[in-house]
Amino acid sequence: MTESVEHPLPPSVARVLSTFRALGREEKMQTLLHYAKKLEPVPDRFLALDRAEFTVPECQTRVDLFPELRDGKLYFYADIDPRKSPTIAAFLAILFSAINGHPPETTLGIPSDFVRLMMEGIGLAGREVGLSAMLTRIKRHAQVAMAQ
Repeated sequence: MTESVEHPLPPSVARVLSTFRALGREEKMQTLLHYAKKLEPVPDRFLALDRAEFTVPECQTRVDLFPELRDGKLYFYADIDPRKSPTIAAFLAILFSAINGHPPETTLGIPSDFVRLMMEGIGLAGREVGLSAMLTRIKRHAQVAMAQ
């Protein structure tokens, strides 16, 4: 039986949650549209990889998540068409802004209800399963990175 280890809420994640939760529905929608345009493209070095191990099958839209560990810091990239899936692109851009360039412990400190807290009051409950699956995948990559 494996134990779940609780990690403290990292300041970068706390800031994102605090800011986003303070917004009203319309402000959240505008913020999502803004962030959807900020998702960085996947670096070319990932494009030749076999996508099977990077695809998030639970998501309705094709999303490939690529982790990279450099100098003890974790970076994530997502291959997704932001025009077709702006909500997913925005969520990932917001999440990546809080965890990229930080040690894996930052990613592991994301609360399990992060997706619900971010999407609360927007009316996009149908996306929560896929978004939660992406977060689970990202946290799994962080666990692997810590073991290296």
